[in-house]
Amino acid sequence: MKVVALASYPVQAAATRYRLDQFTGPLSERGITLSILPFLDAKLFESLYQRNALPRTALGLVKAGLLRFKDVLAARRADVVLIQREAMIFGPPVIEWLCTHLKGIPMVLDLDDATYIPYTSPTFGRLGKAFKWFSKTDDLIGWASLVTCGNSAIAEYVTSKGAMARVIPTVVDNDVFHPVPRNRQDEGLVLGWIGTHSTFPYLESTFPVLRELARDYHFRLRIVGAGKSEVRITGVEVENLEWELDREVKDFQSLDIGLYPIDPGLYASQWAAGKSGFKSIQYMAVGIPFVATPVGAVRELGKVGSTHYCATNPAEWREALSTLIADRESREQMGAAGRRWALKHCGLAAHADKLASALREAAQGS
Repeated sequence: MKVVALASYPVQAAATRYRLDQFTGPLSERGITLSILPFLDAKLFESLYQRNALPRTALGLVKAGLLRFKDVLAARRADVVLIQREAMIFGPPVIEWLCTHLKGIPMVLDLDDATYIPYTSPTFGRLGKAFKWFSKTDDLIGWASLVTCGNSAIAEYVTSKGAMARVIPTVVDNDVFHPVPRNRQDEGLVLGWIGTHSTFPYLESTFPVLRELARDYHFRLRIVGAGKSEVRITGVEVENLEWELDREVKDFQSLDIGLYPIDPGLYASQWAAGKSGFKSIQYMAVGIPFVATPVGAVRELGKVGSTHYCATNPAEWREALSTLIADRESREQMGAAGRRWALKHCGLAAHADKLASALREAAQGS
């Protein structure tokens, strides 16, 4: 069975890496050949959110849009076309329409975020909103033979539109994301966050709490992927690193306590509710405790008080972090519990079975 996946982003993006790329091997073992065709290449993806590169980026997007039509020819030889979010990051769903209506290829739509919720881009503003074409997702849901969803909230929305939904959470390979021995005598306790420029404002909401904690405890804050040249918090030792693919796993393993704040009011409450809680799974896989905002799928992952703590306001954030900072034994027990949870519920093989079943179901249903 042949499947062509049209992804918005290259493998440098988590959605492509963990919703598609890591399944190529497991799907091959199950008799399914998965070919991934990203809309953006690595270079264009890197410059996408750099304001000083907008003219060059705009030309690159036009070129990528024209080249995308060639991928329709590749898709016509497939048994199923798998759309990860959208075939192009702007404009109407022309490519998807050509595949499903002109070529008659059964389509599986993969949604790991609530892309049906309009929001204003912090980089492109209203211009980006105009080109984003948010109604596209509803069209794709209607055309899809089946929709794979990163969490139950997205699945509920899909079924409300009359489409078939299958929940397949985003997971990691637990043999790659695994705990390492922790000896912090050299650098001391490390709190950390790993994300992107778009989610960095979530982390900023915890800065007042971190300033207060720094008066009572000594720790280092490691930030990866903020997209800022400099990050300062009064009284806090901050290590601000650029995100690098080759260092991703080691960055997670380097932390003692993970931070996972989500501000529901930052973009839109419905958008936050559609978050799949992937960072929770990454933290648990490497065996570190974390504190998270209980929004979206985060509420369904792990066991509060055993694998992590939840916090909804500054007082709760301070209490949870204080407990973990002050008690090494509690950190180790909670990290070990998280690792056990990840091994039990987030195995790559089991989720490869789910994806293979969904793809075959779509092909047979055509």
